[in-house]
Amino acid sequence: MAHFETPVLIVGGGGFGLTTSICLSHLGVPSLLIERHATPSPMPKARYLNQRTMEIFRQHGVAEQIYAKSLPVEYVSTTRWVTSLGGDGPHDRKMLYEMETFGGGSLRAHYRANSPVESTIYPQVRLEPLLRDHAEALGVGQLKFNCSLTRFEQDAGGVTAWVEDRGTGETHTVRARYLVAADGGKTIGEMVGVKLEGTPELIDMVTMYFRADLSKYLDNDNSFAYWMASPGGDTGSWGTGVLGKLGPTPDRHSEEWMFHFSFKSDDPERFNEDKLIPRMRALMKIPDLQPEVLGVGHWIVQGVLADRYRFGNVFLGGDSAHRHTPTTGLGLNSAIQDAHNLAWKLAWVLQGQASDALLDTYESERRPAAERNVNWALFTFSNHQLTGAAIGLVPGDAKRSETNFKALLADTPDGESRRYRFREVMKLHNTEYQANDLEIGVQYEHGALVPDGTPLPQRDPTGRHYVPSTRPGARLPHAWLEREGQAISTQDLVPRDGFVLITGQADSPWAEAAAQAAEAFGVRITVVPVTDTGAVRDGKHDWRRIREIGDDGALLVRPDQIIAWRCMHAHPRPQAELEAALRVVLRLSQVAA
Repeated sequence: MAHFETPVLIVGGGGFGLTTSICLSHLGVPSLLIERHATPSPMPKARYLNQRTMEIFRQHGVAEQIYAKSLPVEYVSTTRWVTSLGGDGPHDRKMLYEMETFGGGSLRAHYRANSPVESTIYPQVRLEPLLRDHAEALGVGQLKFNCSLTRFEQDAGGVTAWVEDRGTGETHTVRARYLVAADGGKTIGEMVGVKLEGTPELIDMVTMYFRADLSKYLDNDNSFAYWMASPGGDTGSWGTGVLGKLGPTPDRHSEEWMFHFSFKSDDPERFNEDKLIPRMRALMKIPDLQPEVLGVGHWIVQGVLADRYRFGNVFLGGDSAHRHTPTTGLGLNSAIQDAHNLAWKLAWVLQGQASDALLDTYESERRPAAERNVNWALFTFSNHQLTGAAIGLVPGDAKRSETNFKALLADTPDGESRRYRFREVMKLHNTEYQANDLEIGVQYEHGALVPDGTPLPQRDPTGRHYVPSTRPGARLPHAWLEREGQAISTQDLVPRDGFVLITGQADSPWAEAAAQAAEAFGVRITVVPVTDTGAVRDGKHDWRRIREIGDDGALLVRPDQIIAWRCMHAHPRPQAELEAALRVVLRLSQVAA
């Protein structure tokens, strides 16, 4: 039996676990990641990477690799609801509705103004190997696949885990200061007694991952999904099916696709894979389709949240902490943000720059954010139940559904009225496909931050329109600046391993205050004056318009690009003010999370 020691043991090699490993490596903290499977998942799983996730990957040097292989926004800029892709009947191959998505089309200006990056489509079946390669190349964290956690014990000083090498059958021990549960809730949650609160089961889903040439059935290149809606379906959306584009060719010639079916949890047919291809052919009305099936996955649609994120020296994240309905694409994206938030806190505690109490702020920040995301995903999922009703489909009554469907498509005054009602209902899906504020407008209220007494900004109830804010707890807003003749984002000012203090004046008293505070607390604080004419220039005043502080004020931004503290204007004792803020943020004083 071998024995290993590591500051952080990460159990699980999916998106959350691999991102945690990468972030810790960039902070100089060794870790050991174990994953029970020998190879990455063969299923595409999540595929949408939103702007906030891509900002995090950009900070950690992964974004360009993803963009080089992913589907650009212009090729996934719409979602369509159609009667079918094939067929020659009077109601076949009809487009019922189309909606712009993910910052494409007319949405692009708003999305691009709010972030230095764009959303993209890159399924986990390809993302996870890329993250694994990147994590291994950094050479700081170790990754061991085909190894599973069998049990663990924890004491005041850390965690002792027993790990089985599934290839050899040998069991080894690992001693770690902290354990990160990235196992999707399969083992560790039950071991620590986590309670999952919310909606545990809505429907059972089956995903067929396949290769086929569908180009001759498509008349556009920019739709990322096709919802099937016909009288043969129970509800017209999830009840019928949805086809999703996976690439790698981004246009209608995409080689790979996935098709989701929904089943009731007591339907025995959900496990009958022999009937999935005939059903998919019938729904798309392509009877001669010969797909190359790459995989079939079964999963449960649910919306649950862990009652706690921290259990002593154990931290939960990703699917271990929150599970979402797939609508709005919040599951994997929330997991990446979990990793970004947790990693710097683990690093600074391990390196003696903060007290262990800083780790309590992981839960006080990320759990409310995940709660909002879980609830939002449930909300947008429920919107799909309205689709069938708006069409006029009646579950269990095929004859009446057929009559209503024909009436919807009829060239009559009644048909036009029905289509108007249908279009008005379908507009609700913009809360799913155009949720820019929900994706990047995170606002922590309690955590590693210093409240400044200003009210919490009112967020758009539709989740769509993001309004920049520099209130402590907010993500640092993006604005384009210039440095050495090159365009940079405000987010590029934030080092991965320290704070940045953004000011509006050169030779500001804040600079000396930051130098003294950095020395006193043993942390890195980079001071960046953003002015009209200095080394970092705000020549077009894009930053001035959103910074919400005066030229003599200051913003302290954490390594995860979250604003920790701000002072609107000059302070008579800048060093004392800044040091007081650091004590709160680093939990070096008795302040509740």
